[in-house]
Amino acid sequence: MVGTAGGNGDSALPGRPPLPGEIADLTDPGNREDPYPSLEKLRRRSPYTPFDGLLVVGRHDQCSALLRDQTMSAARDRAPLSPTPRGPRTRNFLHLDPPEHTRYRRLVTGAFTRRKVDGMAPWIREIATDLFRAAAEAGTLEVVDDLAYALPLRVICELLGVPFEDRQLLQEWSSELATALDPPLGTTGRMTPEAARARAGFVHYFRRLIEERRSAPRQDLISHLLQVEEDGHRLDDDDVLATCVLLLNAGHETTVNLIGNAILALLRHPGQLDRLRADPTLAPAVVEEVLRYDAPVQMTTRVARRHGTLGDAEVRPGDTVLFLLGAANRDPDVYRDPDRFDIERPAAPAHLAFSAGAHFCLGAGLARLEVAIALELFSTFLIRPRLRDGGVSYKRNLNLRGPSRLQVDFDGVHAG
Repeated sequence: MVGTAGGNGDSALPGRPPLPGEIADLTDPGNREDPYPSLEKLRRRSPYTPFDGLLVVGRHDQCSALLRDQTMSAARDRAPLSPTPRGPRTRNFLHLDPPEHTRYRRLVTGAFTRRKVDGMAPWIREIATDLFRAAAEAGTLEVVDDLAYALPLRVICELLGVPFEDRQLLQEWSSELATALDPPLGTTGRMTPEAARARAGFVHYFRRLIEERRSAPRQDLISHLLQVEEDGHRLDDDDVLATCVLLLNAGHETTVNLIGNAILALLRHPGQLDRLRADPTLAPAVVEEVLRYDAPVQMTTRVARRHGTLGDAEVRPGDTVLFLLGAANRDPDVYRDPDRFDIERPAAPAHLAFSAGAHFCLGAGLARLEVAIALELFSTFLIRPRLRDGGVSYKRNLNLRGPSRLQVDFDGVHAG
């Protein structure tokens, strides 16, 4: 069946009518460059039931409250709309609810404390500086490959204890697996054969590393996960495996997109880049504004566990609730002039780019630090950086949003 509105050709799932206009527009690959008009329409209709079993929520207050609501389950595979996965299953704590989720998360949290993250700053700055120097020698910067992937992937590989020389393979698997994180709308959110092979590749790869670390532990996160114990609880091999896949994939893929979105926003708003160049201490504020303005994770889902209502919409057990984080972060009831990129935006309620509640992003502090350092160096290192004509294209993902290519030219580099 062909989706309505816009003739995008996005098919409905078997037995389901064509996607309604607003949803069809959102899933249209032609709108990847600017999904925000479609998100605004959906936010205005929120809460909205486009078809049976799905509730779409896009207002900031609704999303913020429901993400903290314990009647909303993270066990997405319990929903009728959940696609049937292919290949080996992994058990990651993103799909667990408290108290089980709390116990698993606590075993991992120690690696991401504020003190440990802050202690990595000099090392991260050294890596980023080397990447900019390499770009200076090349005379151009392809942001996605030369910086956005290279920096966070190097960091998470080092933390986990994964050989960085395997980065190309890991990057390819991660990119394929990201497509399976789209919500179940039309043809999105399905486990493609390529994504299934990528997940199988991750599973086999980390099983080997787990066996190596069991026999010869090191000062890395894999060894820590195999040994850590709290209140008599330990992770078994399947838990360690799932956590490694989650941390490597989520630990760099979203940061890749955040770096790309941030540099693109600065290049398209040269006045804002000038303000950052004049005061590099604004870099953390730039990160927060980019998270609000063009979040690398646009959506998340939960499964309703109880019958209830939200506004005029009925919510039934098993319904998938789709949270449009990208829409909520531009809610005019919360943010003045929400479509304007302003790195010195006055204080306002927190954005939802890292979700909220029990599942608030574990690696938020590390991502913020990596991107702030990258943006500070970008603003001070390169002379007159500018987006090359035709130098940007977007990934095909609906949820994990970011450029697939971002070519930046510049006139030289500052000394120092």
